[in-house]
Amino acid sequence: MAWLVCGRRTKWLVVLFWLVVIVAAAPLAQKLTDAQDNQASSWLPGSAESTQVLDISEEFRPEQIPAIIMYAREGGLTADDRARITEDVGELKALTAHGVRGAETRGPVFDTKNTSGADAAEAAQVFVPITMDEKGWERITPAVDSMRERVGESTGGLSVHVTGPGGTSADFSEAFEGIDSTLLLSAAGVVIVILLITYRSPILLLVPLVTAVISLFTAQALIYLLAEHAGLTVNGQSAGILTVLVFGAGTDYALLLVARYREELRRHEDRHEAMQLALHRAGPAVIASGATVVVSMLVLLTADMNSTRGLGPVSAIGVAVALLVMLSLFPALLVVCGRWLFWPLIPHNGSDEPTERGVWARMGRRIAHRPRLTWGVTAVALAALALGLTQLRAEGLSNADSFTDKPDSIVGQEVQGKYFPAGSGDPLVIVANADQGDEVRGAVAQTRGVDPASIVVPPGTKPEAGGRVLFEATATDPSDSEAAKQTVERVRDAVHAVPDADAKVGGGTASLLDMDRATAHDNKLVIPLVLLVVLLILILLLRALIAPLILIATVVLSFSAALGISALAFRHLFDYAGESTDFPLFVFVFLVALGIDYNIFLSTRIREEAGRQGTRAGVVTGLAATGAVITSAGLVLAGTFAALGTLPMVAFAEIGFAVALGVLLDTFVVRSVLVTALFLDVGPKVWWPHALSKDPAVRTPAAM
Repeated sequence: MAWLVCGRRTKWLVVLFWLVVIVAAAPLAQKLTDAQDNQASSWLPGSAESTQVLDISEEFRPEQIPAIIMYAREGGLTADDRARITEDVGELKALTAHGVRGAETRGPVFDTKNTSGADAAEAAQVFVPITMDEKGWERITPAVDSMRERVGESTGGLSVHVTGPGGTSADFSEAFEGIDSTLLLSAAGVVIVILLITYRSPILLLVPLVTAVISLFTAQALIYLLAEHAGLTVNGQSAGILTVLVFGAGTDYALLLVARYREELRRHEDRHEAMQLALHRAGPAVIASGATVVVSMLVLLTADMNSTRGLGPVSAIGVAVALLVMLSLFPALLVVCGRWLFWPLIPHNGSDEPTERGVWARMGRRIAHRPRLTWGVTAVALAALALGLTQLRAEGLSNADSFTDKPDSIVGQEVQGKYFPAGSGDPLVIVANADQGDEVRGAVAQTRGVDPASIVVPPGTKPEAGGRVLFEATATDPSDSEAAKQTVERVRDAVHAVPDADAKVGGGTASLLDMDRATAHDNKLVIPLVLLVVLLILILLLRALIAPLILIATVVLSFSAALGISALAFRHLFDYAGESTDFPLFVFVFLVALGIDYNIFLSTRIREEAGRQGTRAGVVTGLAATGAVITSAGLVLAGTFAALGTLPMVAFAEIGFAVALGVLLDTFVVRSVLVTALFLDVGPKVWWPHALSKDPAVRTPAAM
C-alpha cells in the first residue's frame, strides 16, 4: 500500500479518491441524527421482561408516556390557582401537535395529604399522554415545550412544572440535542491546541485535523446507511462516543506517522522515500493498534444490553475508517505538501534527531540504573490508588442525579414527591392472561411497596386484547429508586406464582431493573473477552509471550488506579451521587483498547531497536524515540474524552473524566516508567520464546 500512497503520481489518485468520498459522505453524515433510535427498546435487552411488556402493550394502546403538569402552593391552592388550573386543562385538551394526545388529558388530581379535604389541597397534577411511536423521541421535546408554553411558569407563589416520564424524557432529549456539533467543536479545539504545542507549526496541524473530520464524516455516513438499510442500532450515546473516538484515535495514528516521517526526513532527501519507510516501519504498530480497538469494540456484540451491543459496531466502524484514512489520505497529503508543512521547524536531511538527547532519553537512562526499584515503587503506588475503588457506587443513577444541573422536570419530580405517591406518573405495567386477570390484580394489591388504590386500567386502553389484560399499579417509592426496583422484584415473584397467568411486569422501574441485571452480566462476560482479545493481538504482533503478559498486567493496574482515583473524585470533588451501572464496563473497554495503543507503540519500537543493539539499549532508545509522540497522542486522546464533560449529563462526564485520567496515567506513568522499568529488569527474556530472548547482543535482521 505504501507504494500507492507515496507514489509520485498515485498519491494524487489517493487524494482524488477521498475527495469524491467526502463529497458523497458529507450529506449522509448530517442525517445520522435522524437515524438514531432512542426508544427504550433500543437500550433494553431484547429478552428482558420489560421489553416483552413493551411489545405486548402495543396491542392494547399506542405506545405512550405521560407528561405530568405539577401545581403546588405552600399553605394551600387559592381560588385563583384553581381557576388557572382549570383554564390550563382546557388548553391542554386542545393540543394535538407533536404526538400530544390532549383529548385524553386527565385531571386535575388534588393531593389528599391534608386531612381537611380536597378544598385545602396544596398541590394538583394533570396527566397528558404523548404518543411514542418510531418518531416519538424526535418530537418529545417540542411536545413538552408546547405544554410548558401553555401552562406558563411559576408565578406569585404557585409553582408550575412539567415532569413525569414525558417531562424527564424531554429534558434528557434536550441534553443530547446538538451533541454531535458540541463534541465535534470541543474535540477539534482540543486537537488544535495540542497539535500546535506539539508541532509548533500552524500549518502542519491542519492536515491531521482535516483528515480527522473526513474520517468522522465518512464513518457517520457509513453508519447512517447501515442504520437505515441493515438494521444497525444507533442512539445518542453511541453517536456521541463515535465523535470522540474517531477524533482521538485518528489523531493518535496521525501523530505516530508524523513522528516517524520526520525521523526519515532527517535521513533521506526524497520525501516519497521517507514516507514509504515511515509507513513500512510505523504501519504495523498503527494497524495493530487500530485492530485492537476494532476487535475490542466488536466484542461488545456479545453484550445483553442493546445500547452496549449497538455501540460495538458503531465504534468499530469509526476506528476502522479512521485507520484507513490515516494510512492512505493522511500520508498522501503530507507527501503532496512537502517539507514546508513543518515550518518553522523543517526537518532537513542530515539534521540531528532531537529525541536522542531529549527528556525521554534522559529518563530512560535514569530508570536503567535501578529498574526493579522503579517498577516496584510505581506498581505499589498505582495499587494504593486503586484502593479508591471502595468508593465506587456503580449502582445506577436516579433521574435527579443524572443531570449536572437541575432541569424543570427534576424540580417538578421533587415537588410531586411531597404531595403524591412517589411512583405516580411512572407506574408498573402488568400484562396477564384474561382468565387469571382478577387473581393477578389481587396478587399485585397484596405486594408490599404497591399502592392498592392505584391499580387501574389506564384510560385509552383496550379492556382485553389477544386473550390478555393490561393494568397499571403505582409504587410507593420513587420510580427510579432502589426501593422501587425491589418492589418490582416482589411483584414479579407474586404474579409469576399465579398458575397459568403468564403474567409479566414492565414499566420504567422494571426497565431500570432489567438494565442493571443485563449490565452485571455484560461486565462478567465482556471484560474477560476484551482482555483475551488484546492479549492474543499482542502475542501475534510481538511474537512473544512474556512481553504481552506484562503489558496486559500494566494496563489492568492502570485501569484499576484510574477507576479508584475517579471514584474518590466523584465522591469528594464533584459530589456525584454514584455511577451508572455500565460505567466500569465502558471505562474498561476504552482504556484497555485505547490505552494499550501506547504500549504497542513503545514495545514495537523497543523490539525493533532490540534487534539492532540488544534489549536494554533498545528500551532506552525506544522510549527516547517514542516519548514525545506518545505524550502528545495521550494528551490528544485525554482531551477529546474530556470533551464529554461539556454535556450536561453525569454519566458522560464520569466516563470522560475516568477515560481521560486513565489515558494520562498510561501516558506519563505506565508507559514511560512502569513498562520501561519492567522491560529493563526482565531483559531479553521479555521476548520469550522468540530468538531475541536468547541473546542480549545485537541481533541480525533475520532474527527480527
